[in-house]
Order: sequence, then structure tokens, then C-alpha cells
Amino acid sequence: MSSKSVLVTGGLGFIGSHTVVALQKEGYKVVIIDNLSNSSIDVLGGITQITGKTPEFENLDLRDKEAVKNFFEKYPDIEDVIHFAASKAVGESVINPLLYYENNIATLVYLLQELNKKPNARFIFSSSCTVYGQADELPITENAPVKKAESPYGNTKQIGEEILQDTCKTNLHFKAIALRYFNPIGAHPTAEIGELPIGTPQNLIPFITQTAIGKREELSVFGDDYPTEDGTAIRDYIHVMDLAEAHVKALKRLIDAKEKSNYEVFNLGTGKGNSVLEVIKSFEKVSGEKLPYKVVGRREGDIISAYADTTKANEDLGWKADRSLDDALKSAWKWQKVVRKREEEEN
Repeated sequence: MSSKSVLVTGGLGFIGSHTVVALQKEGYKVVIIDNLSNSSIDVLGGITQITGKTPEFENLDLRDKEAVKNFFEKYPDIEDVIHFAASKAVGESVINPLLYYENNIATLVYLLQELNKKPNARFIFSSSCTVYGQADELPITENAPVKKAESPYGNTKQIGEEILQDTCKTNLHFKAIALRYFNPIGAHPTAEIGELPIGTPQNLIPFITQTAIGKREELSVFGDDYPTEDGTAIRDYIHVMDLAEAHVKALKRLIDAKEKSNYEVFNLGTGKGNSVLEVIKSFEKVSGEKLPYKVVGRREGDIISAYADTTKANEDLGWKADRSLDDALKSAWKWQKVVRKREEEEN
């Protein structure tokens, strides 16, 4: 492992912060870039609390090309980048597509232009299983066709992967891995960091925990007429700590140059699908809370079922998701109670 620093963009966000913890636990030095548009500076304290080390932090907007250039002049030894900084709300991307193209595409280009100047740069891209749409076969392997995106957000992930591939084709010394996440949930077991959605949550788990704690009246279950066992949609829910550890494995793979090609793609999931009703039951079990919910109509753009074939990540990265759905929901509930306590103290 090199003593050089790893840049983590969006490192104070949900997945970014857990990955910073995993990197620091493995002895990596970390520099975080975050513009705090969808995160809080308090997360830095949480990372320090868990690891005993404070990563370097730069409050910087990656849409500012000059600022990106200046950053790499200030940190000339940085060759390894894990890129999380992106907007990620599907609904918002439909309403404001240009914001998503600027924030998710322009920033990627500016980072790659700087890294391209280096003799041996390595890059990990946070992609998404949204690139598969409703896959023709389950579980989904990395060879499944990429379908036309249902939203500008999904499209930015597809375009991002294409930009990376093209960069790798023209610069054989540049190495990249795209990690296609399924559904990250949960929080660090210490409850020092977790998912902090601003406004109304877009994802199921924060909505469940906010409903259970009384912040929301009831949970809406979007559709119970899907062709699944209980009629609700199925997703592959992966504990955020398992996901974070996969980034450390991917970085080691790039540094050790084990990959056959200089561009690789991996699915990150548990390999198992759970329906919305199964998630609700699991949450009620681990929390002891009864969850008020009602079934409403399907949500536009939602697919029936998606879960990963994780064989490639298991074999090539030497990684697998170890934590259970119950573990993830227990940690998410513990985190929600900490958030509530903090809110009460502030008020």
C-alpha cells in the first residue's frame, strides 16, 4: 500500500463517508473534496470519532474547472481517485436535467483531464445498477445489456461509464473500475455516520426509519400488483459497510495491477432480492416498532425486480457482502435515533 493520499470526492456523503472510514482503517491517507451541497461538515467529526484520524478536507465545487486544476497543483502526489460526488435523485433529474448533466458529467471530465496528465492514475467510479433497467434475466451479470436510461440521472451513469472507457482506450497507463451499486442501506455500527437525506427521502430505508420515529405519518408502498410473490417490487439491499469495503478491494486491485484490462466493471450487491414487504417485516422485527404503511399506485420508472449476480466481484475482487438485511436495518434504526436526539438537542 502506498503512503500517498487517496482523493475521495463527495467524501462526506452517505457512501463516501463510509468508504473514507474503510480506507483509513486500512491505513490509507485520505483527502476529501465535498461542496456540502448534499452533506454536512459534521460528518468529518463522525469519521474522526470512528477512526481516530481526521482526513484532509477541501470545500470545493468540482464544476469549477480552475479550482479542480488548482487542487491537483496543491496535491501533486494524488494519483488515486474514488469519485462519489454526483447528484442522485431520480425525480429531481427529470425536472432539472441540465443540473444533472453539469454536476455529474462536467465534473467527471474535469477530474479526468487532470488525471490524464499523470503517468499512472487510477480511478474508481460510482456507477449504478440503474444502467441495466429492467434486466431480461435475473440475477443480473455484468454482461447484461445496458438499457436506455429511464431518467437523466441514470443516463449520467451510462455516459460516465462511456467517458471512462474512452479515456482508458486512449491512455493505456490510466486504469479505472466502475462499480455498479445495487441498493445501499444501513449505517456505521457506531451510529457516528449514516444516511442523511435532505428533505423528503427518495429511498425506502430512510423513509421507513423516519416513519417509525414519527417524523412521517406513514410509508407509501408503491404498487402491490407486481408479478412477484407478495406483489411488491424486489431490490438487492446491500449494507453500506460491505459496499465501502468493496472500494478498498477495488483500489488494491488497481494498485497491484491484477486486472487484465485497464477498464473493468463490477456489480456490488448481495446476490439476493428482497421485496418491499419483506424489508418492512425485517425492520419491524429488529426495531420492535409497528410500521404504518399504505399501498399506493406504482411509481413511474420503477422496475419490477433487480438483484445482482456477484460472482465476478466475489472471485476477481475477493469481496463479498457479509452483513444481513437485519444487520443493515438495525444499524439504520440506531442511526435514526441518534439523528432524532441531535435534532432535539439543537431545538
